[in-house]
Amino acid sequence: MSQQTPAGGQWNARTAPGDAPRSGGGVASGGTVFAAVLLTVSGALAVLQGIAAIAEDDVYARIGSYVFEFDLTAWGWIHLILGIIIVVTGVGLFKGANWARVAGVGLAGLSMIANFLWLPYQPWWALAILAIDVFIIWALCAGWSHTAD
Repeated sequence: MSQQTPAGGQWNARTAPGDAPRSGGGVASGGTVFAAVLLTVSGALAVLQGIAAIAEDDVYARIGSYVFEFDLTAWGWIHLILGIIIVVTGVGLFKGANWARVAGVGLAGLSMIANFLWLPYQPWWALAILAIDVFIIWALCAGWSHTAD
C-alpha cells in the first residue's frame, strides 16, 4: 500500500488554510496595530508636552544645576518636532508601511533618549513615556516579517 506522488514529485504541496503565507502589503495587524496606537498616542503626548513647554515657562518645575540642561523653550521645540514626526510614523504603521516600522523603532529610541533627558522636569511623566516606548520597540520588533514590500 504505497501512496503515489503526483507528477512533479510533490505530494500534497498545497498549504492548509491557516498556513497560507501572509502578504507583505495592506493594513497592519496584531502587534503592529498595538505599536501604531502607542506610537500615535506617544507622539500626540509629545506634541502637547512641547506646546506646554513653549507656551508657558511656569508649567514645568524649575530645576537646579543639571548636566543636560537646555532652555525650557528649546526642550519644547524638541518634543514638538519629535512628536509630529512620531504621529506621522504612527499613521504610516496603520497603513502597513515597512518604512514606518523601521522609523518607528528609531523614533521610539529617540523618544526614550529625549524623555530620559527630560526626567528632572517631569520624572513620572518621563518614566511613563519611557515605558510606552519600550512597548513600541518590542511590538515592532516582535512581529517583524522579512517580506519585501
